[in-house]
Amino acid sequence: QVHMEESGGGSVQSGGSLKLSCRASGRIQTIGDMSWYRQPPGKQRELVAMISPIHSTTYADSVKGRFTISMNNPTSTVSLQLNSLEPEDTAVYFCHGKILPIEADWSEFWGQGLQVTVSS
Repeated sequence: QVHMEESGGGSVQSGGSLKLSCRASGRIQTIGDMSWYRQPPGKQRELVAMISPIHSTTYADSVKGRFTISMNNPTSTVSLQLNSLEPEDTAVYFCHGKILPIEADWSEFWGQGLQVTVSS
């Protein structure tokens, strides 16, 4: 089985920084695109950033220039560096990955979610 193991998150003041990490574990043949989503209170889940195995990246307009996504292919780990945080960034952040398990088909997996709270 494949599991997404998330770490990081917490509470910071406006202008502060956090780093989120997510490791895909299990019998993995290879990883595809990996992403971070977030869901603010009372709002829909939205894509924050995405990175491909060749490290091309995509960011939501709201986080461009402030957040940086990265991938460590050998460890199947994706990280999100959050800088210049604003109260509007407060949300539960979810790791998402397209993963090819050994002797299985490509599937999508989600982390449990990390709380990020930014206070003014």
